[in-house]
Amino acid sequence: MIAAFCNQPGRLELRDVPRPTLGKDEVLVRVRNCGVCGSDLHWFHGSFPLPGVCPGHEIAGDVVEVGPEVISVAAGARVAVEPLVVCRECSFCRTGDYQLCPRFRVLGTMRDGGFAEYLAMPAYALYELPGEVSYEVGALAEPTAVCVHAIRLAGVQLGQRVLVIGAGTIGLLAALVARTAGAGEVAITARHPHQAEMARRLGATHVFTTTPDGDRERSEYAFRHGIDIVIETVGGSGGTLNDAILAVRPGGTVAVVGVFTASPACNALALVVKEVRLVGSLTYGRSGPRADFDVAIDVLRAHAPVVRELITHRYELAAIQAAFETASDKTRGAIKVTVTP
Repeated sequence: MIAAFCNQPGRLELRDVPRPTLGKDEVLVRVRNCGVCGSDLHWFHGSFPLPGVCPGHEIAGDVVEVGPEVISVAAGARVAVEPLVVCRECSFCRTGDYQLCPRFRVLGTMRDGGFAEYLAMPAYALYELPGEVSYEVGALAEPTAVCVHAIRLAGVQLGQRVLVIGAGTIGLLAALVARTAGAGEVAITARHPHQAEMARRLGATHVFTTTPDGDRERSEYAFRHGIDIVIETVGGSGGTLNDAILAVRPGGTVAVVGVFTASPACNALALVVKEVRLVGSLTYGRSGPRADFDVAIDVLRAHAPVVRELITHRYELAAIQAAFETASDKTRGAIKVTVTP
């Protein structure tokens, strides 16, 4: 089968490799769609170590073969893949916080991922897609689940005001999930006009540009109304953590979702004086009987037509280099770039 690999920053290559063999509790998935994540761009640009495996973790496809002990899913099922392999034995796994499992492995960085024709995955990590959710929308279950997890940890309640910092895929989906969770107002910061327009389509009630005028308008909004929860989705090496701490109301919550490539500045005095609750949010887990992935798929099913508009560019696996270059350049109008093997 054909799979992509990255041996040096900025350059992807295709290789012909053996199709995965299955363990007794594993499933072979024919990949139909895999999205380019913002975290993928970090290693692509050399900010993170290069993956020693086939990358890609936003995955949807078809089950084509199951191991002898698999009873939860059958060949022919259309599925989204939760890209975590965990022990299922430790205290974190038993209580639903399997994203904190000390033995967890992530597809695309620690185990072969979805920029390939096939992948093998434990059956417990598969979630069936409803018929009205296409493969490319189904691949958005992973970033949507990231947002569901963050909104859950932040404790968004009915009628609250939420500010999302950043209007990439995670920021835009966070705005949608916050509205779905009952937030009364959802404000968002956006650098590019196409991001701002998409934010409005997904339910954002206020959009602030990342310009001096936009920053002033955002500050005035926060001062007048009081922001209950801020979701930081930018990360990198900028000052967005401080922005979040300064924007949230006294006693409010800041959930950090963005992947930082350098230690960010933190206004600890404001954090203490305002008694801000600071929450880190990694990936996704389970609260009670429902996994964050379950909730994410419900969100996608309810909003499939507008969510599909997040997908701005589509490439075949043979053009994965161009896919990453497009995803890296938001001036091309890119939001979500997807790859179809």
